[in-house]
Amino acid sequence: MTKKLSALHEKKGVSQPETTSKLSAEKIKQFRSKKNTVDEYVTNILQGNIPFLSKAITLVESTNPKHQEQANEIIEKCLPFANNSVRIGITGVPGVGKSTFIEAFGKQLTSQGKKVAVLAVDPSSSVNKGSILGDKTRMEQLVTDSNAFIRPSPAGSSLGGVAQKTRESIILCEAAGFDTIIIETVGVGQSETVVHSMVDFFLLLNLAGAGDELQGIKRGIIEMADAIVINKSDGENEKNAKIAQVEFNRALHLYPLKESNWQPKVLTASALNYKGIDVIDAMIQEYIALTKQNGYFAEKRNEQNKFWLLSTIDRQLKVAFYQNPHIQKLLSNEIQQLEAGKTTPFLAAKRLLGKNS
Repeated sequence: MTKKLSALHEKKGVSQPETTSKLSAEKIKQFRSKKNTVDEYVTNILQGNIPFLSKAITLVESTNPKHQEQANEIIEKCLPFANNSVRIGITGVPGVGKSTFIEAFGKQLTSQGKKVAVLAVDPSSSVNKGSILGDKTRMEQLVTDSNAFIRPSPAGSSLGGVAQKTRESIILCEAAGFDTIIIETVGVGQSETVVHSMVDFFLLLNLAGAGDELQGIKRGIIEMADAIVINKSDGENEKNAKIAQVEFNRALHLYPLKESNWQPKVLTASALNYKGIDVIDAMIQEYIALTKQNGYFAEKRNEQNKFWLLSTIDRQLKVAFYQNPHIQKLLSNEIQQLEAGKTTPFLAAKRLLGKNS
């Protein structure tokens, strides 16, 4: 019986062009698979070697205990060379133009010979735990700048969308010679206090007509901001941005003077047209000069270190609790009791914590 020929058949497609040569690809594979010592990491990071900095941050973000141990050693040896940068936190509602603003601001800084590291935190899916990590694609010009380093990280389940390991990444970037660290967060929320606890200057981006004065009166995010920038102030929107600027200024005067003796400012900008970026840069330099002069800069850094210590203890206690095999078995039993309606969440938690002590 002869086999019938199908009317459906495939044509050979056009071969894909090789964007990377096979030799280069092989070298990259070898570099990634090679296991480096702690001293090799530290030496290369201090020389400003970006591939080694990236690999070190990957170790920091890893949940593998061996990777964490190596990362801690690297951080400890890099620590004496850190703390020489200005740390800037940037937040704002989704769609406000954070990535575009950071690119324009980063280019402004690199044009002055400064080295800029951008730690962009991408939102993680609560369903599949994945992140797109697409910030580099939105900063096409900055990503090719030799004085800039962009590192997107998944937010995971950490508070305020700021990756738990961002603090350690800051130390590594500072040791690599970056004098300005920009932390971009997922969006606005009360939990943005986490960002505030790791930066020297906290910048809030907003849009004209997004609640304006009423939005400004809200406690939380606004009272933490050292400056508010009304972005997308161009074309027909420029008039609305000016109105929003006046309204936010009114709202800010309802707050008491900050400990730093700095009166938060409200500025307008168009990141797309690079308009107003130089004014924002000058304002941040003014703030840093003031706080260094009155001692608030050093005082805030010390407070941040205390916060980091306590938050690290919290995290380590939580990890140690859930990794305890005895607790894991008891937890499974308590969940069964809970599902059967024989106990309450509070009593179950109390028993488990009592067994852990």
